[in-house]
Amino acid sequence: MTANPNIDENFETPDFDEDELGEEQFVSTTAGRKRLFSKELRCMMYGFGDDKNPYTESVDLLEDLVIEFITEMTHKAMEIGRTGRVQVEDIIFLVRKDPRKYARVKDLLTMNEELKKARKAFDEIKYVGNEAKIK
Repeated sequence: MTANPNIDENFETPDFDEDELGEEQFVSTTAGRKRLFSKELRCMMYGFGDDKNPYTESVDLLEDLVIEFITEMTHKAMEIGRTGRVQVEDIIFLVRKDPRKYARVKDLLTMNEELKKARKAFDEIKYVGNEAKIK
């Protein structure tokens, strides 16, 4: 193999702090963490066309991305509105310019309200039924 005359043999790579190398910092912070979403992510990956048993590395990478996204959104939401608190309106404000995310948030909020109403109606029916048995 011949040496390239354009490359200086005394070239040294600059020293970087871990803060400057986000990748290495990211790896070190997630190495000892318990996996929270592995089961759900495996099912989602399968649902979107991956293998029934995807590689653990793929699931771990996806989980790292999900947790990073959630963390960033939470920090941003805490900075707007009432500082130090995350409210639904803050999340809506953050996703307002992304039509897909905005529509999904609205759907989930609507579904949550419908579930609350259904539970309340079910509890009232259950309560009325128990009172009739007591009398």
